[in-house]
Amino acid sequence: MNERAPIIVEFPLRGEWLSPTTPGTKIPSHGTNRFGTRYAYDFIQVDWERKGNPAYRVSFLHYLIFGVSLKDYYCWGQNVYAPCDGIVVQAEDGYEERARTNLFSDIANAYKNAHYFDPEKDDAQRIAGNYMILKCGENVYAALVHLQKGSVQVTVGQTVKKGDLIGRVGHSGNSFAPHLHFQLMDSSNIATANGLPCAFEKYEVYKNGEWKSVSNGIPTDKDRIRFCPQ
Repeated sequence: MNERAPIIVEFPLRGEWLSPTTPGTKIPSHGTNRFGTRYAYDFIQVDWERKGNPAYRVSFLHYLIFGVSLKDYYCWGQNVYAPCDGIVVQAEDGYEERARTNLFSDIANAYKNAHYFDPEKDDAQRIAGNYMILKCGENVYAALVHLQKGSVQVTVGQTVKKGDLIGRVGHSGNSFAPHLHFQLMDSSNIATANGLPCAFEKYEVYKNGEWKSVSNGIPTDKDRIRFCPQ
């Protein structure tokens, strides 16, 4: 199919990030077109100096045996910012986060949601957790998903400006580990929306020992990216 030109938005996070799931590497990025995820991104923070670039402070063995407390993930609780000027059309909070990640139960949970979620009768929060949807333009909606419980800073009908603080990175809903899931869609209904391609108007990529500016870019799953607006 012909891919439309990406819509340009501001990067919704600050500091250094990695996108392990990105349309810059494959489309559909999440392996499905369901829930508007065709061009969706996941963003995490990692330790670039440790082998394997883990997203948590404990050892891999500790992760396998005991799981990891949310506070031991680098990105948990990091601020999330509005990627566009817009109007809040949905804002859901209050969904409990599991206190620790656990590889086996998280895989089981993801499998159940992938195969048995019914968008006609099941609550979208089972998939999205705490989330918000912003109307950025005609038939363009931004979804920011899996937010930290109690962190949603906006209400339905509120006008936001690009760069406004709107929430924090969490581990709610269908989430393997704390991360920000971000996507653009053609409607405000996650259950039925089609994904829209998007690129980020400005960020930096670390290559050959230095940071290089990127304009209107789509990061790959290997890119060490940074956004620090002046």
